[in-house]
Amino acid sequence: MQASWWQDAIKHLRNNDSIIGEFINKYRGEVLESREKLVETLMRSIVGQQISVLAAATVWRRLNEHLGEVNSKSVLQSSTEDLRSCGLSQRKVEYIQGIAKRSDELQKVDWQVMDDEEAIELLCTLKGVGRWTAEMVLIFTLLRPDILPLGDIGLIRGMERLYNEGNKMSKQELLNTAKAWRPYASAATWYIWRSMDPEPVQY
Repeated sequence: MQASWWQDAIKHLRNNDSIIGEFINKYRGEVLESREKLVETLMRSIVGQQISVLAAATVWRRLNEHLGEVNSKSVLQSSTEDLRSCGLSQRKVEYIQGIAKRSDELQKVDWQVMDDEEAIELLCTLKGVGRWTAEMVLIFTLLRPDILPLGDIGLIRGMERLYNEGNKMSKQELLNTAKAWRPYASAATWYIWRSMDPEPVQY
C-alpha cells in the first residue's frame, strides 16, 4: 500500500526545500510503501538497531533463509540457538521472541484511532522497542506523514552533510531545518535516507 499523501508531500517539499526537491526529481516514481505487516516491521527494526543498513540486510536475509519467512510463528518455532546463528545477539533474539508472543494482541489494535505519540507509547511497552523502533513502524507500516526520527544516526549524518557541509548540528538546528518539511517530515526523511543508500530503505 502506498502513502495516500505522497503527492501532496512532494508538492510541499518541492516548494519549501530545494535540496529535497533535487532528490524528488532524481528518484522520480519511487514512493514510500507499507508492507502492512506490523509485526514484521517491528522485527526488522529490532534487527536494524545499532548496526548499519547493510549489516541489518545481511542478518535479515539469513533469517529468511533459515525460517523460510520471518513471522511470529516461524520465530516461535525456532530455538534461541538457531536464531543466534543468523547473526542476532542474545538480547535481540529475546526481543523478537517477545514481539512474536504478542503478535495476536498487536494485530487487534486499532492504530488508526491513535495519534502519533499514543501509538509510540503503546509500541514502547514492548520489550526492546524504544522510540526509534516505534518511529520506524509509524513511517513504514502505519504510513504516518510527519515523523522525524532524530534518534536515527543516518538521518542526522545526512542532514549534516546536506545542510551544514558535514559539520555537526545540534538538535535545535536539526529541528529548525526540518520546519520546512512539516507536515511531511516522513517523506523528507525518506528522501534523505534514499540519497545515502543504493536501495530504498524498507522495514
